[in-house]
Amino acid sequence: MRQDVRAMSAQLPKIVLDVRGLTVVRDRTTLLDGVDWRILRGEHWAIVGPNGCGKTSLLRALMGYLSPTAGEYALLGRRYGESDWRGLRGQIGLVTSALQASIPPTETAVETVISGKFAQLDLWANFTRADRAAAMRWLRFTGAIGLAQRPWEQLSQGERQRVLIARALMVRPRLLILDEPCAGLDPVARADFLNFLDKLARRARTPSLVLVTHHLEEITPAFTHALVLRAGRVVVAGPCHATLTARVLGIAFGAQVIVRAQAGRLQLAVRRRHRRQLFGE
Repeated sequence: MRQDVRAMSAQLPKIVLDVRGLTVVRDRTTLLDGVDWRILRGEHWAIVGPNGCGKTSLLRALMGYLSPTAGEYALLGRRYGESDWRGLRGQIGLVTSALQASIPPTETAVETVISGKFAQLDLWANFTRADRAAAMRWLRFTGAIGLAQRPWEQLSQGERQRVLIARALMVRPRLLILDEPCAGLDPVARADFLNFLDKLARRARTPSLVLVTHHLEEITPAFTHALVLRAGRVVVAGPCHATLTARVLGIAFGAQVIVRAQAGRLQLAVRRRHRRQLFGE
């Protein structure tokens, strides 16, 4: 059995995502400008940058919702424009608050998870006992098994995030994107969720994770690499220790910043002199 698993692992493409010169221009506005980015199997990435830096445009392009003006990208060796991207979306799990408004208030958590198999919201497809059993396993994995029969409208924000991760994992994706998953969480729920996320990243055969965040302290030690963006361009991409520095983040955010390490997490602060300039102190 172990030999079979190793053989299957060896057959998986080493390059999960390969982005080269990706440029997106809309209405004479450049949203992405020559983005180069590569994710290898076993890497977990954070995308960091100020508002308007291109994070959302990059995610939309990767999902096939925003066509490039120039450049190219490939998922698992299959190139955009040459493959059916609707089918490839099944290899990308997406957890984003944008999904929440489309989930019916009375839909139960287990039904929401099952809907991930069919890549649809507001589940209407017929599902099997096997589908339900798989959904329950993923709810148990995310620590949300007790929520299975609870309607969406009765779930807290933290509970919803766990259900959405279980939903994304239903198709066993090769790439799991978490778009600001801590937004709206209270401090206790946020800490609990980040502990879960760190465990997920360390789990064997976990898909490559991509965490989109404004907050360095949300990048747990299990994340290996960071992509730092500014104005649609890559400031730097590489291992966290080389990219999440005061110099790099100062360029990205256009400010004098301090980066400190505390309890295994990084924290970013704006230098006091720069705060005075910003707020007229």
